[in-house]
Amino acid sequence: MNEIMLKDDIRIKRVIVHILDSSVGMPVLSDSELEFGSDLADFLREHIYKIISGDDCKSCQFYKEESEVYKMLIQYDEEYFIDISKDMANYLYQIMNSNIDIPPADLMVVRFDAKEEPYLALLKMNYKEFYTHRTQSVEEKNENQIIKYKSILPTESQRLQEAAIIQLKDLNVYAIEKKYDVNGEKTNYFTYLFLKCSGKLSPKSKLSIVSRAVESVQNGYYDESCQFEANMKAKNIIHEELEENGGFTVEHIAEKIFEEKPDLKHEFQEKMEKYDMVHEEIKPQSEKTVRKYETQVLKTDSGIEIKIPMKEYNDPSSVEFITESDGSVSVLIKNIGCLKAKI
Repeated sequence: MNEIMLKDDIRIKRVIVHILDSSVGMPVLSDSELEFGSDLADFLREHIYKIISGDDCKSCQFYKEESEVYKMLIQYDEEYFIDISKDMANYLYQIMNSNIDIPPADLMVVRFDAKEEPYLALLKMNYKEFYTHRTQSVEEKNENQIIKYKSILPTESQRLQEAAIIQLKDLNVYAIEKKYDVNGEKTNYFTYLFLKCSGKLSPKSKLSIVSRAVESVQNGYYDESCQFEANMKAKNIIHEELEENGGFTVEHIAEKIFEEKPDLKHEFQEKMEKYDMVHEEIKPQSEKTVRKYETQVLKTDSGIEIKIPMKEYNDPSSVEFITESDGSVSVLIKNIGCLKAKI
């Protein structure tokens, strides 16, 4: 998306829901749109915004010759909104029905506008199981029971696992997904089998790849007594770049982390080349993605876990790491005004 989409930019226009429950044996497709008020519009707006503002969302392009969904959308017309939504739902159901590990769901197809641009949202609402009560009359007496509902939709606060936002003007796709077993192999079926599109890694995946590559390179170079310190310094550098600049390029972070270790920098860059990420810019949007870099979490070989905020980690008057003569490490926490125990 050329511009950042805000929640208030989203204007819901049309909604239809199709039931894709593989236990039924066939999809239950709707022939009419949902009438929606402000509550349902807010519900849909919240889920759409979570998708486009999350760092697990990736930008994709259709395989035009292979994608049935692309062929359905290439000549999209508002007059055929219901028919196209039914074709998509039926196509997705066939994939789900052939792969039992893909969870049943309702597919909500939503036409919305944002910044005067038309979009189509494909929201796969995987079912949740919840208990509730039921009251019935038995021999003129009330009987209260607890029953399990197996087809509850995700709430506003829950993130969807598979969904796509499609720009109808140019048919760019923004997708989130989860891998499921397909023919015995974990597969991104939503983009690979259903949408038939591919794209760049999400910001969350890129950041994870960089972090794992840095740790792998350093763990192969330093002995165990020095690994934790090198990895803590690297995490601190990444945190500073995220906090001060909102992100970084892979080249720049490699220079800062491996400033005095050209061999390690070269090994790191080789790992990045495998992902075509040597010159990649990483700029997360979500606070949740950045939050894991706001603390240092240390685990000792005896099972003790210490969580240190980066602000305190960078303050020698708050915490100090001492290497003893026998090679062991002591952590000295200083100037504690109040100590609390959580139960």
